[in-house]
Amino acid sequence: MTTMTENASGLREFKMPDVGEGLTEAEILKWYVQPGDTVTDGQVVCEVETAKAAVELPIPFDGVVHALHFPEGTTVDVGQVIIAVDVSGGAAAPAAPAAEAVAAPSAQPAPAEEAKPEGRKPVLVGYGVAESSTKRRARKGVEVPAQQGETLYAATALQAELNGHGAAPAQRPLAKPPVRKLAKDLGVDLATITPSGPDGIITREDVHAAVAPVQAPAPAAVPAPQAAVEAPARVQAPAPAASYDGARETRVPVKGVRKATAAAMVGSAFTAPHVTEFVTLDVTRTMRLVEELKQDKDMQGLRVNPLLLIAKALLVAIKRNPGINASWDEAHQEIVQKHYVNLGIAAATPRGLIVPNIKDAHDKTLPQLAEELGALVATAREGKTSPAAMQGGTVTITNVGVFGVDTGTPILNPGESAILAVGAIKPQPWVHKGKVKPRQVTTLALSFDHRLVDGELGSRVLADTAAILEQPKRLITWA
Repeated sequence: MTTMTENASGLREFKMPDVGEGLTEAEILKWYVQPGDTVTDGQVVCEVETAKAAVELPIPFDGVVHALHFPEGTTVDVGQVIIAVDVSGGAAAPAAPAAEAVAAPSAQPAPAEEAKPEGRKPVLVGYGVAESSTKRRARKGVEVPAQQGETLYAATALQAELNGHGAAPAQRPLAKPPVRKLAKDLGVDLATITPSGPDGIITREDVHAAVAPVQAPAPAAVPAPQAAVEAPARVQAPAPAASYDGARETRVPVKGVRKATAAAMVGSAFTAPHVTEFVTLDVTRTMRLVEELKQDKDMQGLRVNPLLLIAKALLVAIKRNPGINASWDEAHQEIVQKHYVNLGIAAATPRGLIVPNIKDAHDKTLPQLAEELGALVATAREGKTSPAAMQGGTVTITNVGVFGVDTGTPILNPGESAILAVGAIKPQPWVHKGKVKPRQVTTLALSFDHRLVDGELGSRVLADTAAILEQPKRLITWA
């Protein structure tokens, strides 16, 4: 689909692209530019949310923003024009005084900038310029330090301070828009962060480092074995207690990821006949192996936790019972047997539940699987999981144990045949070698599509997974 058009007046229009496979619409979450701003090829101009993920959209040409056609919060159909850019070159001239202000921070804003440019389009409420000022990005070609992406935004932030307030730029921390959004989501004040990026720019790592000490004490009251299975994505802090002063109800529009998830779960629950089986097992040896692997030189720098070994155990069980790795084709009345495993990991994010998957997980060594899991977690935490990463899954793992839950009856991800729920790992009395001893115990629950997986096959997969976690040495003999 063509995503841009140009007319005789020198305006080039950028249309909402299909950022995923077959998506028809997306919601504009945030604009990073305003009318009058100079943009360059590849510069991110807005963030949109589809039914699958949040995605940043770069502009594919240079020019000056002429108009934004939709405000934030609007759902736009794929193919609709969302932004118009003047590519003739003439409209960029007023940005020159601002560029001089960036080059010489000690200079006062030019009097000419105190008035709004004539004929300028209205900007979005809450994101516009001050009544007596104008904000523009530095023009292409202005001398700014290297590393164009972050430094260009730093110059823009500096310019905005000079133009908008006439005050020293040090009053506003320098950070890219995605970093500012991350800090806002995590409740971090950028002014309290010591920047580590070039030219004093705050990076994502700085924000995560600032929030880590605050979140660290949270699991202190939980025994170490119970907290060992880590969540695939950052678990949000509990919401504050509801206040019943004032409004009696709050209505939240269902859209984006939550809307897509709700529709998919309803469709799955009422299309595929679900069966769930459970097994409670002793995972003490698996927990010991996790600690040993953390010290292994081949695993240094990688994410090693019980979820890694549970994933590997399930992959081995699928290899021994390949019939579980299939899908039901209703249109052709066929069972589609998959000869690859794209292992989904259910992740709770601020925008809702997503299930990115590790492509060809069956071919991964343990270090490779650990690396893929680490990358999946980092991407999900930042809200940058791509639509492609959530397509083509075959079997999924959902880790409810991180919430202290013993187990559950998970609903199948649409198009998949099985999903494994992992419960909390905690010490319990267990008969071991004829004596009752405290052991690390958990419960696994396997839901499967009974149209293509019968009770025998589902039971074998669950039993094999449990056997490996009880005796991890089977990973060597069965893999």
